[in-house]
Amino acid sequence: MRSKLNLRAGGLLLALPLCGCNGTQSALHAEGQAATALKGLILLIVLVCALVWIAVVGVLFWALLRRRTEFAAGNKIHDHRLRLAVYSALAATAIIVAGLTVASFYATRALYSSHPPDVIVQAKAQQWWWQFTYADSENRPLFQTANELHIPVGKDVLITLEALDVIHSLWIPALAGKQDMIPGRRNEQRLHAERQGIYRGQCAEFCGIQHSHMALVVVAEDEDDYAAWLAEQQKPAADPITAEAEAGRAVFLGKPCAACHTIRGTAAKGSTGPDLTHIGSRQTLGAGLLPVTRGSLAAWIADPQTLKPGNNMPLVPLSSDEVRQVSAYLEGLR
Repeated sequence: MRSKLNLRAGGLLLALPLCGCNGTQSALHAEGQAATALKGLILLIVLVCALVWIAVVGVLFWALLRRRTEFAAGNKIHDHRLRLAVYSALAATAIIVAGLTVASFYATRALYSSHPPDVIVQAKAQQWWWQFTYADSENRPLFQTANELHIPVGKDVLITLEALDVIHSLWIPALAGKQDMIPGRRNEQRLHAERQGIYRGQCAEFCGIQHSHMALVVVAEDEDDYAAWLAEQQKPAADPITAEAEAGRAVFLGKPCAACHTIRGTAAKGSTGPDLTHIGSRQTLGAGLLPVTRGSLAAWIADPQTLKPGNNMPLVPLSSDEVRQVSAYLEGLR
């Protein structure tokens, strides 16, 4: 009985690493053209390395099983075999390195496209959140959102990348490889989602104490849903429908909140923090830290430094009633 339990436990431990091969943030769960090319390269390298390891271990076992006299100094047969083995290993190494270099070259070509993009989005990274600006066909800004990127399925999306403070790196494993974002330098990344879904992205370059809490959500949807989302996002903020939310808007506009955040359709025109015009429609708060609910909004408003130490949002002195009112207002911004 104990041996069966040990066998099952061993099987579970061996299967545990495979859990990272699937999901919304896995390079082996490829749902985009660039990610598929990178997945193929990864699997090719793993296969080649596995074959090399098997060959090396096989040669070691062969050497251990041979009689020691066959390897005596001056043995002509031994010297000939040794030279043959060394030259064969050198040739195999050169062929493998050259082959992987060529495969890497073709995989890299798949990351870029010469075709004009269907959608252009400007991405700006800063400690520790993402700002996305959508533009029209003439590259004129339409609206901003934060920590959530919507893209149409089957379309080429060009993401222009900028960093506003330190080096960051955009990495959406299921859709594309990582691309560095360096202050003062503009980079680009192409996304082409082949299937609808929600994918997780992450900053892949250490950028400070909250680096691990700098995530984003990518929503790949069909053209009709994307067009509907685009139309909704261009609208100004909805008016409050309850007295509590109406009071929350007055508190928001009367406090320093309006100096840091923008809510289109109101007097809030700040640019330091994320645009909150449609914050109630987003999936996460604090760059993937919390789901967007009234409770999490209230907790963030009450004490952002406890939830995400070091972030740039100061502690605004509000009473418990004011926190409830502002959270009600923000939750209604959909």
